Amino acid sequence: MPTMLDRYESGERMLYVIIALIGVPVNFMAIVILSRGKCGLSSCTTRYLVAMAAADLLVIVTAVILLKINYHYFRGSFPDITPVCRVTTVLKYAATDCSVWFTVTFTFDRFVSICCQKLKNNYCSGKTAALVLTTTGILFFLKNVPRYFTRDPKEIVNNVPWFCTVIKSYFTDPWWVGYDWFDTVLTPFLPFSVILLLNALTVRHILVASRVRKGLKGQNKGENRSDPEMESRKRSLRSVILLFTISGSFILLWLTLVVNLVYYQVTGTGQGLNVSEWIFVDVGFLLRNFSCCTNTFIYMVTQSKFREQVKSAVKYPVIAVLQFINKTTR
Repeated sequence: MPTMLDRYESGERMLYVIIALIGVPVNFMAIVILSRGKCGLSSCTTRYLVAMAAADLLVIVTAVILLKINYHYFRGSFPDITPVCRVTTVLKYAATDCSVWFTVTFTFDRFVSICCQKLKNNYCSGKTAALVLTTTGILFFLKNVPRYFTRDPKEIVNNVPWFCTVIKSYFTDPWWVGYDWFDTVLTPFLPFSVILLLNALTVRHILVASRVRKGLKGQNKGENRSDPEMESRKRSLRSVILLFTISGSFILLWLTLVVNLVYYQVTGTGQGLNVSEWIFVDVGFLLRNFSCCTNTFIYMVTQSKFREQVKSAVKYPVIAVLQFINKTTR
């Protein structure tokens, strides 16, 4: 009779396949559509969203396809050769860091745009976004290069090293223990806190500004004046909704993993987990990987022009096939 762990592992395998089948096409579609610049978004916002989709796509490829799906369905294949596995591990952690911190940089960009009008014109530009994203990507790739040396081969067959296992000194050597603490603080503790803080400050700014505008309107009831600032705020409403939905989705889907990491760091446990604790840990990683599939659906819900571009992309191959059939049947 299958145990609870067997049933969970069976469901987990299926869920990771679903994540891959959804995550790869939707992120690729988001990159293509957003890169065309026809969604009515500013150049800086577009660059942040494209970078986030690219990082999410790389997470799906490395963490889900090359590691999880390969482990469950294609064990002993090329990705399991130790040097390849080491490179995949570096790319997985770098992509995860970039996915998280691109969300942070996007949140900060929208915070500046909404709350810091004096800084907005200088900071919220395509050039600044490109510089921030490039710098962030390079720094996090370099930060994860040491991970290549944290994996040893699990077995050697015909002089070929296979699979990856974490080196024993990673859990005892002060340098590696410090590196692990630094890594955990940098992702996800610090970004989690920064996103919550920036969103709280943004909400506070919007509420205060709204009260001020209402007060000014009350003083000028007898006058029929246009309110260009209020109109500008209405136009930026979709941008605010986009910010809060992306940030909210990130926080909710990373929350389980963050709670687990807090528990692990505070209690020092991590070895010898019982079945329920192990499942809780694994669900946290499952939800983290699923978070790389959600942004495209958020764009479709919150951005009407993005929806139009998606509809056009879906209709195009159908129309092309119908036109081809009409030509051949004449």
